[in-house]
Amino acid sequence: MKEMIKKRVFSTIDSINDKVIEIRHDLHMHPELSGQEEHTKYLVKGILEMQGYTIREFDDHYGLIADLIIDEQPPRVAIRADMDALPIAEQTEEPYRSKKDGVMHACGHDSHTAIAIGSAIALAENRDHLQGSVRFIFQPSEESKEGGSLQMIEGGALEGIEAIFGLHAYPYLLTGQIGYKYGVMMASADIFTIEIFGKSAHGARPHEGVDAILVTAMAVNSLNHIVSRRIDPLHPAVITMGTIEGGRAGNIICDHVKVQGTVRTINEAIRKDIPKLMEEAVRGICESMGATYKFDYVFGQPELINDKAMVDIVKSEAEKILGPENCIDLVDPVMGGEDFSEYLQIVPGTFFRLGTCNPEKNTCVPQHNSRFNVDDDALKYGMKILTASSIEFLSKKE
Repeated sequence: MKEMIKKRVFSTIDSINDKVIEIRHDLHMHPELSGQEEHTKYLVKGILEMQGYTIREFDDHYGLIADLIIDEQPPRVAIRADMDALPIAEQTEEPYRSKKDGVMHACGHDSHTAIAIGSAIALAENRDHLQGSVRFIFQPSEESKEGGSLQMIEGGALEGIEAIFGLHAYPYLLTGQIGYKYGVMMASADIFTIEIFGKSAHGARPHEGVDAILVTAMAVNSLNHIVSRRIDPLHPAVITMGTIEGGRAGNIICDHVKVQGTVRTINEAIRKDIPKLMEEAVRGICESMGATYKFDYVFGQPELINDKAMVDIVKSEAEKILGPENCIDLVDPVMGGEDFSEYLQIVPGTFFRLGTCNPEKNTCVPQHNSRFNVDDDALKYGMKILTASSIEFLSKKE
């Protein structure tokens, strides 16, 4: 029964593939930053309402929940897609390149949204054969420091859901391949702000002031030693200072510097230790130099931890579709963050990498790069794996 349903859905996916590519190109031409996904939301809404989905909207953001209700039973499985773009000026030559100056889909969220739309259409057109209801979560603001997943969760996106699947375009694997990972797949992503307060003076009389720039330089140097000398090398961690602002003129001793950055870990105990070690380092430098400080640390998204049973489903379905040789065990986690992790704190699920690298189409450029692009040929594989995994989960729960 379930294999017959999958074949029907796959046939529909093949028939709508060109339409899904057109949708992805439309999204790519009209990218929207975090919190601004209005065009994307209404494009999704218009298509899925015509397919008979029950749509839930929100007053404070552009996220969308779309339910395909079967036999009046609430959805038990969910598929998530993020929708936002990045503040990067596109430098590809594609006819569908961004029409919005300084904004582009440099992380593939246009493909994620298009894949989810195509999956939703394919399931809706085969609703009479499905064994359960399905929910699609179209999420805003994945690229924001807060992450939009919590907004969706607070809005009830996981109510009644027993499993969730998601994917990400991945230019480090070839089109026609996927990467899966058991256990911890991605790091936690925290943010911090450090402010150093000194005392201004004439640049020719430094002894009359407290140089916040010098103190900050010493603090940055000390912070960079935490990972190499205070953390067990068997537990990867990253402390990155991404911005530093301070000073008003070249002949004035600076009295205030602000530093912002991120911390990534894949071990919760190490994660909790790092803020203490950071503040300890900053405090020691400031006290020795006569400066004061303010330290603010925000715990962001947790580690992304895939559920074994859900990985088994995706791996098995992908092997049938792509062949076992094209399903790659990624083995090691990466230090990037992803707010899909918030969903996995509540329900079992898995996140997998969809290969989008095609050297002939120049789609092997890393994410967050002005020349990043997704191979359209990868979309059908994403649709088939997500729909097959959802059908498989629903059949196992019967």
